[in-house]
Amino acid sequence: MRRKIVAGNWKMNLTFQQARELALRLNTWVKANKPIAEIIVAPTHLYLEQLNKDLRNSNITVASQNVSAMPNGAYTGDVSAEQLLSIGTKLSIVGHSERRAYHYEQDKYIGKKITHLYEHGMSPILCVGEKLEDRDAGKHFDVVGEQITIALERQDSEDLKNLIVAYEPVWAIGTGKTATPDQAQEMHAFIRKTIGGQHGLSVANNTSILYGGSVNAGNARDLFEQYDIDGALVGGASLNFDDFTTIISARK
Repeated sequence: MRRKIVAGNWKMNLTFQQARELALRLNTWVKANKPIAEIIVAPTHLYLEQLNKDLRNSNITVASQNVSAMPNGAYTGDVSAEQLLSIGTKLSIVGHSERRAYHYEQDKYIGKKITHLYEHGMSPILCVGEKLEDRDAGKHFDVVGEQITIALERQDSEDLKNLIVAYEPVWAIGTGKTATPDQAQEMHAFIRKTIGGQHGLSVANNTSILYGGSVNAGNARDLFEQYDIDGALVGGASLNFDDFTTIISARK
């Protein structure tokens, strides 16, 4: 059985007090409702240590929104895998479209981040997705296939047993637009096939592939009904307790 996962990427939102209140409230809800899905929240780096402590004995995993491609050294403002691990963080998002767009991160660089995570016994949530012009030009499979292949080309297949991939069509992030369930399923199946061709069917069949791109309380259930969609990476809706818990409950 592939892991069913609902992750909340809080991005550069919430004060410390707001983030802690949301995390603790969510923890109380999870204990009471015992959802099927694994729950992940990714706050800003500033809050990781405290939220790791607050949620230490819970069923919620705290993830980093990013990690450096470098192990250590003179990289002002970066945070290394070793530093994240030292405060109890064992999971990090890598390759988010906002990092690719605003910080010009390329696939090989993202692959280096994944390598450092695995070197420290950590795991990535690898984000991939095409822009609107790529889909309109019929290049969406080429773009996503290249992102997957290059990011994972240096990884040992044995390490990839805990790999999580998030498909986030760039044209659907924060726009209110969402890929149709059929479009999302088609790409998720393609991603699984691409991983299988590179690292074998066992890895592909055990990789949880999440959909991200304006996931909300209204569309989550239809997306989750698709065979290759194992959960969601939720942006804005994860900041709202009622919306996020409704999405979590939809993952049966």
